Amino acid sequence: MISRKILIMGLPGAGKTTTARILAAKLPAVWFNADEVRLHINKDLGFSPIDRVEHARRMGWLCDRVVEAGFVAVADFVCPTPDARRAFGDAFIVWIDRIEEGRFEDTNRLFVPPESYDVRIRHGETPDSSAQKICEALQQMDGTKKP
Repeated sequence: MISRKILIMGLPGAGKTTTARILAAKLPAVWFNADEVRLHINKDLGFSPIDRVEHARRMGWLCDRVVEAGFVAVADFVCPTPDARRAFGDAFIVWIDRIEEGRFEDTNRLFVPPESYDVRIRHGETPDSSAQKICEALQQMDGTKKP
């Protein structure tokens, strides 16, 4: 597997964390969950649009350090706006598009579906099949063996 940064994004409750956990084990990869990073590192950030962009920037920075060391980094978080996705930086983007709205109304109002992505996961696809679909797309992209 070529070292790379993978963003698994989508609304809260769409299945990002479960898919990321399975994918990180399959690759293997270093996995950053946004809720855990907020709890342990980004305690100073709230959920304003500005704080969400800063959270994305910091998550991207963490992932970039992993990639620089020659490994794969997986980040799972909402990353709700184009500004947040730009702040996260260049990545292989997986959009978990299984639900119409999440459990937080403020996030629902703010969320802008991505215009471009590498893999889209829709309703009915399980976390296991989603992780496999992502692995196959990565393999096709960089010509490696399936994990």
